[in-house]
Formats: sequence, structure tokens, C-alpha cells
Amino acid sequence: MSTSPHIVSDVMTHTVVAVGRDAPFKEIVELMRQWNVSALPVQEGEGRVVGVVSEADLLPKEEFRDTDPDRHDQLSRLSDLAKAGAVSAGELMTSPAVCVHADATLAEAARIMAHRKIKRLPVVNAENILEGVVSRSDLLKVFLRSDEDIAEEVSRTVTTYLFPDQPVTVSVTEGVVTFGGALRNRNLVPVAARLARAVEGVVDIRMNFAGPDTEPEPR
Repeated sequence: MSTSPHIVSDVMTHTVVAVGRDAPFKEIVELMRQWNVSALPVQEGEGRVVGVVSEADLLPKEEFRDTDPDRHDQLSRLSDLAKAGAVSAGELMTSPAVCVHADATLAEAARIMAHRKIKRLPVVNAENILEGVVSRSDLLKVFLRSDEDIAEEVSRTVTTYLFPDQPVTVSVTEGVVTFGGALRNRNLVPVAARLARAVEGVVDIRMNFAGPDTEPEPR
């Protein structure tokens, strides 16, 4: 029986490259190239994350290379202008860092990334010590689960639970779950759909039940 990945620690990258506040600009660029990442956590002390320096933090140096910083039309971008003159991670970083805990759900991590428009999240413990990094591609790993694994989990957590005495079938093709068979009462169909969507790796739900609806029993 395969275990569905539900939380960040199930998919995060544990080997992480990070820099200190004093890391110079060119070293940051070289580390990003070497590790093929778009952002680096910035640490201090025993590994506490104090910020993140990303490609977006580095680009102003090139963008404003030929720009007069006193131009009036640049006043609304003083932060970018400051970063254009920055030479270390401490000056370049965005702080405080947007982080996530290892026990956060994958949905929570996805919402943070979407809301903040970022591609990677440092994973920290209760003391804000770096434990790993989770990226958009890590969150998509759940869709690599086999159809057999998904079908087994849906059967175990949905059909066996909701329809123990009814001949309900489950099939999965390319992550799309199809419920079938004869169903005497369709009152639980919305519940089945909701529970199935909670299974990691499910792409969509199809209901293909046969049999007449049964009126709910009077209370």
C-alpha cells in the first residue's frame, strides 16, 4: 500500500544551498547557476532564515546600470534602485522571508506560492531554522503517482467508507477517477466527490453511476 504525500516534508528538497548576509553579489549569481535555482535563503547564526534573495532582487543591477538614480520618474521604484547599488545578500534580500513549516499541507504551500507569486519556499522549524526548500515542481510530484496507487487509496478511503454494502467501482485513468456501478441512493455522491478530490494526485472526478435514485427516508 503506497502512502499518499500530504505534507511539505513528503516532497521537499532536504539538501539546500543557502548564503549568509555577507555573501557577495557574484557569489550569489554563481550559486544560482551552479544549483539551477532562482532564489537562495539567507541565514544567520545557527541557520535561522532571515530573508531570501531571488533573481528578481538581482536584476535591478542590470536594469538600472545606465539609469540616472535622480530621475523623477524612478521615484516610485526606490527599493529597486537601492538594490541596484547593493553588493551583498543582506542588502539584496527580501525580508522577512516567506517560509512554510514541514507539516504544512501541500495545498497550503501552493496557496502561499500563488498568493505571493513566488516559485520556492524555505521550509523552517519552529525556531525558523532552515530544514529544506519546497518548489512548485515539488508540489507537482503528487501527479506522478500511478493510477493504481490512486485507485487503491480512493477505494480504501472513499468507497469502502461511504458505500460498504453497494457495488460501487473505482477506476483511474491518467489521474481521472471514475466511479461506477449501481447506486441505490445518490445522496452521498457529492461527499464521495469531495473526499476523492482530497486524494493527492487526482486530476478530476467522473460519476458514472447506474440505477434509479432513491428518495431519502423520512426523519
